[in-house]
Amino acid sequence: MQKSIKRYFALFAFPTLLAFTVMFIIPFFMGIYLSFTEFTTVTDAKWAGLSNYAKAFSNPDFLNALWFTVRFTVVAVITVNVFAFLLALLLTRGVRGTNLFRTVFFMPNLIGGIVLGYIWQLILNGILYKFEVTLTSSANYGFWGLVVLMNWQLIGYMMIIYIAGIQNISREVVEAAQIDGCTRYGILRNVTIPLVMPSITICLFLSLSNSFKLFDQNLALTAGAPSKQTAMLALDIYNTFYGNGGWEGVGQAKAVVFFVLVALIALIQLRATRSKEVEN
Repeated sequence: MQKSIKRYFALFAFPTLLAFTVMFIIPFFMGIYLSFTEFTTVTDAKWAGLSNYAKAFSNPDFLNALWFTVRFTVVAVITVNVFAFLLALLLTRGVRGTNLFRTVFFMPNLIGGIVLGYIWQLILNGILYKFEVTLTSSANYGFWGLVVLMNWQLIGYMMIIYIAGIQNISREVVEAAQIDGCTRYGILRNVTIPLVMPSITICLFLSLSNSFKLFDQNLALTAGAPSKQTAMLALDIYNTFYGNGGWEGVGQAKAVVFFVLVALIALIQLRATRSKEVEN
C-alpha cells in the first residue's frame, strides 16, 4: 500500500500543486516585484525602486488607516474573545435550550460582509438619527459601529471553538480540583483557561487576521467616511489602487506592507499562545 501511494503521489498531487502555483505562488512574487515598479498593467511595468514605499509611508491616508486598523483590531479581538468565551462557559453548563442558542449565535457568521454592513448601517443610523447624527458624522461613531458589527459577526463562531475546547476538558481533572478545594474562579483560572489554550490560540488567530483584513464590512458601513478617517488598511489599499491613476505601484507597495504586518503579528501571536498550551 505504501509503495503504491509513493508511486502515484506525484500524479495525484500535480494538479493541486499546479493550481496552487499558478493561482498563488506566481501572483504573490509578481505582486512583490510590481511594488517596486510603476505600472498600469503587468506588461508595462517600469522599475521605480523604493519610491512607491516612500510615497506610501508619506501618505497621511495610509498612516491614518494603519493607526485606525490597529486600534480597531485591539478592541475587536479583546471584545470578541471575551464575550465568546463567556458565552461558551454559559452554554456548557447544561442551560435549557443550549443547542438553539448555539445555532442562533452562530448564524450571523453565515451572512456576507456586504450584507452585514448595510444591515448594521440601517440599524445604527436609525438609532443615531434620534441624536441628529449618523455613522459618518464622526470617526468615533464609525469606529464603534465597526466594533459592534465585528462582534455580532464573529462571537458565535469563536464561541463554537471555545465550546469544543471546554467540552474536551477531562471531567476527572475538574473533579480533582474541586476535591482539592478550588472555587469556581480557581477552576476557571487554573484548570479551564490553561486547558483551553489551543482553542484560545485558534480564536485569537482568526479574530486577529479577520480584523486586520476587514474590507467589505468597512466599505458597506462607512466607506471610509468622514474624509477617509474610518478607512481601514484594506479599503485604503483598494482606494489607492483604483482611485488614483498612476498610483497602482503605490497601492501594491501598501499591499506588501500590509501582508508583512499581518504575517508578523500573526506569527508572534501564535508563538506566544502556543507556548502556554498544556496537555489535558
